[in-house]
Amino acid sequence: MASSFFAFVDRTKYINRWGLMRSTDPENVCEHSMQTAVLAHALAVAGRDIFGKNVSPEKIAVAALYHDASEILTGDLPTPVKYRSSDLETAYKTAEADAKERLFSTLPEGLKKGFEESIFFEEQNPELYYSYVKAADKLSAYLKCQNELASGNREFLRAHQGLESSLRKMAEENEELKWFMENVLPSYSLTLDDL
Repeated sequence: MASSFFAFVDRTKYINRWGLMRSTDPENVCEHSMQTAVLAHALAVAGRDIFGKNVSPEKIAVAALYHDASEILTGDLPTPVKYRSSDLETAYKTAEADAKERLFSTLPEGLKKGFEESIFFEEQNPELYYSYVKAADKLSAYLKCQNELASGNREFLRAHQGLESSLRKMAEENEELKWFMENVLPSYSLTLDDL
């Protein structure tokens, strides 16, 4: 039987994010995953090259690329629903873990070892996951909100404010994120002509 892993991953382009929000520019999990991988890679390179940390930007970027892979099977549950109660949060985490295992099982046997760390990075490297991938995930969501607000869509105002507060709090303990927010993030609000 043929492996279905890559066909599953290809379907991330059909899973829309921000399901409860009216978007001027719809975003799917594939787009978000790519942006998160780019941002996580940048944060990890800053960690290695500016702050002298022993991290692998390549491994972190690949882990970020697959950070929402479980949503191929679960869909994207909106944050207000996911964290509404501890019971819902626990149930969703169980569903995510099951989805990751199911997706992993569709890999050809010869590739499983090479993909294991990427798919289960959060469990195997929780400190790095939260330092880089989670920070990049929040940055990506923040940038989505920023773009929606720039398009005149005030639907994203509260999400933008919440994410900004969350990022500032994270940056107190994450020097790479703080550096990125001070040195890179402002350019995202510029027009093409001003870049």
